[in-house]
Amino acid sequence: MKKFLKCFPVKLWILLFALLVLTFFSNDFGLVDIQKTALVLAAGIDRDEDGFRLTAQIAVPKGTDRTTGGTSSVEIDGRGSTVSECISDLYARTGWVPKLIYCDLVVLGESAAEKDVFDCLDAFLRNEYMPDSCLLAACAGSAGELLSSTSAIDDTSALALEKLFSDAAEQAGQVMTTTLREFAIGYFGESRSGYMPYVRAQAQEGSDQGQGGSQSGGQSMASPKTEEKIYSARETAIFSDGVLVGILSPEETFAFSLLKSNVYAGTFSVDGTSYLVLRDKGDIRVTASASPAFSLFVDCTVQRYGENHTSAPEQLVKGTLSRQEEEAVSARLTQSLQALWTSCTQAECDLLFFRRSLRRASPAVYAAWKDLPLSALPVTVQARVRSLR
Repeated sequence: MKKFLKCFPVKLWILLFALLVLTFFSNDFGLVDIQKTALVLAAGIDRDEDGFRLTAQIAVPKGTDRTTGGTSSVEIDGRGSTVSECISDLYARTGWVPKLIYCDLVVLGESAAEKDVFDCLDAFLRNEYMPDSCLLAACAGSAGELLSSTSAIDDTSALALEKLFSDAAEQAGQVMTTTLREFAIGYFGESRSGYMPYVRAQAQEGSDQGQGGSQSGGQSMASPKTEEKIYSARETAIFSDGVLVGILSPEETFAFSLLKSNVYAGTFSVDGTSYLVLRDKGDIRVTASASPAFSLFVDCTVQRYGENHTSAPEQLVKGTLSRQEEEAVSARLTQSLQALWTSCTQAECDLLFFRRSLRRASPAVYAAWKDLPLSALPVTVQARVRSLR
């Protein structure tokens, strides 16, 4: 070892030491000065008469001990003719530099989705410090009010909403998530379409009751309790040319998820019986012949999961389906797929990216048929359900 060290001259060791010092002491180690920086957890965008209103949910530490630790938040509004101006307005109002690198969710209110949403999202796509993997969602009502609401299940509304968009929820077929990058690809592509989960908030039962307070002069004082909200995202908002043109029902959202082959261990019900999806294979196929054709096909393996009546012990153990039951369940899923396609044609939303697939299959056929209305497109829809043998 000593002979090996002697092979290197002293100047080389000095140079290596200088490089190490320069590497480890030339930055701030990724530290963030929370006194000067606003860590934005989520952003909500609404339109008003002057342009845009951006609601930023900023993380605020609750404490350092076990009983008070966690994350709370404050919501601050910025206004401007562009979203970038709203971000600058946040800095002018608070003195905190908005740091978007931790922003994992952007919510669009109803007013923002009435027009092309990319005049809202353009600023986030241009910002090099904003991750293009952040989640997008549309909501009923105001996005600012949604982020400012009090969640019944988490410290902040942003963290509660992100739980709705987890991988487990997506695999169950309960939600169709999308990111800024995926939405931009669909928006600027041949189909000019995209989708987002559609969030609704409702009051938690019992959350509006007051809490007992201290007694003074023989009278009890009740302190009002903040109304807590729970959120649902089982519907899907669909966009064409960046404008909200329709909302898919939970059944249509589940069918869309089956087509994407996203479902594993998801459940659905038919005539009082619940079924568990064990395997899902969806296929969206374009035939580029003299006249294009479109086919939607789902092949899944299911198991009986629950019933609204008492079953025989052998049925409880096996959970298999009879041939008639397979046909009935297949027919119901086919209806959901057909309803999904009908919603797309009525809104003229190329949600299943027919035009993009057609161009990849044959640029010549795409050039001839790219303006074909979806309602005039011949389509074959079929779902096949098989029982676990």
